[in-house]
Amino acid sequence: MDTKDNFSQRLIELEDVVDDGVIENQFLTFKIGDEIYGVGIVFVVEIIEMIKITPIPEMQECIKGVINLRGKVIPIMDIRLRFAMEERAYDSRTCIIVVKIEELEIGLIVDTVSEVIDIPADHIQPPPQINRKSEKRFVMGMGRIADNVAILLDVQKMLFDDELEKLKDVNSL
Repeated sequence: MDTKDNFSQRLIELEDVVDDGVIENQFLTFKIGDEIYGVGIVFVVEIIEMIKITPIPEMQECIKGVINLRGKVIPIMDIRLRFAMEERAYDSRTCIIVVKIEELEIGLIVDTVSEVIDIPADHIQPPPQINRKSEKRFVMGMGRIADNVAILLDVQKMLFDDELEKLKDVNSL
């Protein structure tokens, strides 16, 4: 099975989980480098393969541009750049998770999508104390998954207020 078929099969499996309607404490997990991250499935609109991104002038570096998704303009953010990590070339496993932030749909570029998992509330701990307030704002908690820990992101805080306003303008195109 080639990479594209494998990717398509994972998307079908993820869509089946979302369609089941059981979303409380469910997180879509993905990787950035060797770290596991998760976002609440309730905020996930869809997962797509990388497609051509049209750059937007005068945007913050982490905002890579916009895509045209079935006639809808979707801003795209590279999570690596949002977290001040080293940028890397996109490959066949790189994908975009389209999430809803307030009324805005935005795509998050991640290294690879893993799976939808259930993390019971008693397996989620508050984020560690970080000296820089801006870093902590993105993390809602740390989820224990078997022998691993997933950094659970607060999707609603991924954009700063000024970024959200600029992207709402772009989204209305």
